[in-house]
Amino acid sequence: MGSAKPRMGQAGTVDGLMEQLIDVGATVVSRGFALASGGNLSARLPGSEEFVVTGKGTWLDRLEPDDFTVMNLAGEVVGGNPQPSSEWKLHQRTYRVREDANAIVHMHPQHAVLVDALGHEIRLLTLDHAVYVRSIGRTPFHPNGSDELADTAAEQAKEHNCVLLAHHGCSALGEDVGMALRRAMNLEEAATATYRALMLGDRTTRFPASADEAIQHA
Repeated sequence: MGSAKPRMGQAGTVDGLMEQLIDVGATVVSRGFALASGGNLSARLPGSEEFVVTGKGTWLDRLEPDDFTVMNLAGEVVGGNPQPSSEWKLHQRTYRVREDANAIVHMHPQHAVLVDALGHEIRLLTLDHAVYVRSIGRTPFHPNGSDELADTAAEQAKEHNCVLLAHHGCSALGEDVGMALRRAMNLEEAATATYRALMLGDRTTRFPASADEAIQHA
């Protein structure tokens, strides 16, 4: 029998975090949310000044523990793979402004990028969208790996758990790896639903504002 998949609650060790991220990498590629090495993942233990992030050029569905880089919030490599993802600043800057965030899933979901590129708002339509995504931040296009991208995404992350990166992808935050993945997946599902609604000529339907207010105060 094969080994059981890791639980997606709060991991208690760095090895546990990497095990969860390995599973997330396989999931996002199998679902078509990222291709090959497109995208990157990170996580940290609550309260830690260090985080693990996928290494440069690593394929998300073929990750192994040696593929991860350990970095601190100053942006220094302190262990593991000596070459972190080119997007390490995106993770580092976000962790510095969101003490409650312990995981970040950065992927390249096709519908989210397409709907935004066409100039349409991604609408939240279902209960899950309202609960997990809640709101969506957005950055204009900046080159991958740039300070501009990392800083503008971090600024949006101060108010939103899901940040859309124009013509690029998205960044989803969570208090643990499972929640970051759940938010990323619900963002893409909301974008897919929005795309289908647009194809049917609908440009207004969204989750009821009255119901959303009730959820926020529940």
